[in-house]
Amino acid sequence: MNMRQVILDTETTGLELASGHRIVEIGCIELKDRRKTDRILHYFINPEREIEKGATEIHGITEEQLEGEPIFEDIADRFIDFIRDSEVIIHNAPFDVAFIDAELSRLGDEWGRLEDYCRITDTLEMARDRHPGQKNNLDALSLRYQVDNSQRDLHGALLDAQILLDVYLAMTGGQSSLLLDEEQEPGSRSGQQRPRPVKRQTRLKIIEPTPEELAAHQKMLERLSRN
Repeated sequence: MNMRQVILDTETTGLELASGHRIVEIGCIELKDRRKTDRILHYFINPEREIEKGATEIHGITEEQLEGEPIFEDIADRFIDFIRDSEVIIHNAPFDVAFIDAELSRLGDEWGRLEDYCRITDTLEMARDRHPGQKNNLDALSLRYQVDNSQRDLHGALLDAQILLDVYLAMTGGQSSLLLDEEQEPGSRSGQQRPRPVKRQTRLKIIEPTPEELAAHQKMLERLSRN
C-alpha cells in the first residue's frame, strides 16, 4: 500500500475570514508511507489587500514583500495537483480549510471545496483526544513530543508544516511524556527514559512476628496512647 499524505499550513492577512482576509503563504510537505519525500509546495501569495499589523507580527510577512508574488489564481492548479487524492494533515484544520475554500470560491463554483480533492485530518482534534485538559497548540505539542522548534521565532507556513510533520509522526507512532504542560519546563528530559516494568511475584512470603516483637509493639502502642 502506497499511502500518500500532505502536511499543510497557511498564513493569512488576518484571522477573520468574514472581513475578507486572505492567504499570504501556503506550505505543503509530502509523505509517502509515513516517510518524508523530497516534494514540497511553497508559495508566498499576493493577497491583493492590506495585511493587519497583528498578522505581520505573527508571521513577519509585509505587503511590500508580496508585491511581486503570484496571486492565488496563479498557483491554484499546482496546489490542487499537489494535494489531490491524498490525506491532508492540518493543525486546526477548520481555520486553514475555510481560507482555502474561500480562495477556491473566488475562482468559480467549478473549483468546489478542498474536501472535494482530498481527505482532511485535523491534528488539533487528534491531540485533544489524546491529551484532554492539556494545551495542544503546536508549541505545546513540540515540547510534549520533544520536537525541536527552536527556529520558530515567527510563524511560517513551510516551517510550521515541517514542525507539524514531526509532531504528527511522533503523536501517531511514538510515546509522549506523562507530565502535564505546566509540569514540564523547556529543556526537560522527562519522557526520554521509559519506566522499567515492575516484576510481581505470584506468591508473597509472609513473615510472622515473634512473641517478643509482639510484646514490644504492644508496649509502644501503650506509650503512644499516654502522650
